[in-house]
Amino acid sequence: MNLGSILSVGAVKTVASCTSKKRLFHDLGELAESCYGLNANDVIDALIEREGLGPTGVGHGIALPHARLEDIDQVCGVFIKLDRAIDFDAVDRHPVDLTFCLLAPKNAGVEHLKALALVSRTMRDKNIQAKLRANANPDTLHSILTEAQATQAA
Repeated sequence: MNLGSILSVGAVKTVASCTSKKRLFHDLGELAESCYGLNANDVIDALIEREGLGPTGVGHGIALPHARLEDIDQVCGVFIKLDRAIDFDAVDRHPVDLTFCLLAPKNAGVEHLKALALVSRTMRDKNIQAKLRANANPDTLHSILTEAQATQAA
């Protein structure tokens, strides 16, 4: 498994006007709908439900919201970089500006966990964080994420 197989080129976006976690979930749902044909409301509801179990803000300005859905047959991801960080109830209480959302089938089992571990490892890398924050172009952001993971595997 690699990030290139999870993250479509069109599933990467920079957002300027996001002011809340709820708004971010809406943006993630709409992006998942436009890229993968998922129902935006189902994605939003699943993310909100999962967030109710505990915040997915992992620290250092990064959030990894994730959810399982009925109408999906493989693990996929969407990435949003925010121009201005928002409060996300992160474990370190720092606002979030980098969000990698992972969506998986209800019965994904270990594949969901492997994908989450892969995304987490990639997003924890300080060099990758710096590159993501220094760029705004979605194609460049996609390249940073997918090439970084390939480099880590080598």
